[in-house]
Amino acid sequence: MSTTPSLTSFRALSFDCYGTLIDWESGLASDLSPLITLLPASHPWHTNPLLAVQRFNDHSEHLWATQPKLAYDANLVESFRLLAQEQGVELGEDALQKIGDGPGRWPAFADTVDALRRLGRFYKLVILSNVNEMNIARAAAGPLAGARFDAVYTAEAIGSYKPSLENFKYLFDGVKREFGVDKEKGELLHVARSLTADHVPAKEVGLSSVWIARGGDQPEGYGTGGDYGKLKEEGKLGFGWMFQTLGEFADEVERQFAAKGQE
Repeated sequence: MSTTPSLTSFRALSFDCYGTLIDWESGLASDLSPLITLLPASHPWHTNPLLAVQRFNDHSEHLWATQPKLAYDANLVESFRLLAQEQGVELGEDALQKIGDGPGRWPAFADTVDALRRLGRFYKLVILSNVNEMNIARAAAGPLAGARFDAVYTAEAIGSYKPSLENFKYLFDGVKREFGVDKEKGELLHVARSLTADHVPAKEVGLSSVWIARGGDQPEGYGTGGDYGKLKEEGKLGFGWMFQTLGEFADEVERQFAAKGQE
């Protein structure tokens, strides 16, 4: 883990939300249960729902690339419809539509809100999310209540989905305009779990980043964040720090600021 530059040199943190702050995989697995329960008892998704989440995510990412103007709630509904069709299962419209508001109610990780409160003492906090405006607003008022965000930039507002570099350009322009934070001067640090959606493009655009791994450094924990071993071998990753949780990252930030006498 690199400690150069110091974490005290940044003025703002940008966050991926789902998978980093919100337990996206567990929340989605729960919403996929109406499909899973209709599958044969021998189906592997019964014992490992994460496999269903990964396949769902394949459909969702395909829609990100082919229908970038599709709002995320509609993306979720259509991905669920495609997943059910693929498995030969017919779901009612109510079950399909329910998943569309999932991002507004899926739980935050246990460490998230406390860590954000602590990080907010030192930095501007910004969300860069693929989720639509309505769902991110509901998440901020619900599972993320108690945390402060200085700005929220969504795929719906931007018109494309990460890993599109347009989303990161929008971020850079936004934080410079709103807070005077200049990515080119090394003042912005991106904090994310997803390797493919966040850390690969971050390296492409020269954005400093922190990996909140949440088990993703081990093959059994890769989930929807990407194949760490493969991406590392291909030289596509450039994050400067890795922590398992956001809480551990906040601990290190507090330690470094305290060491500089800036508590």
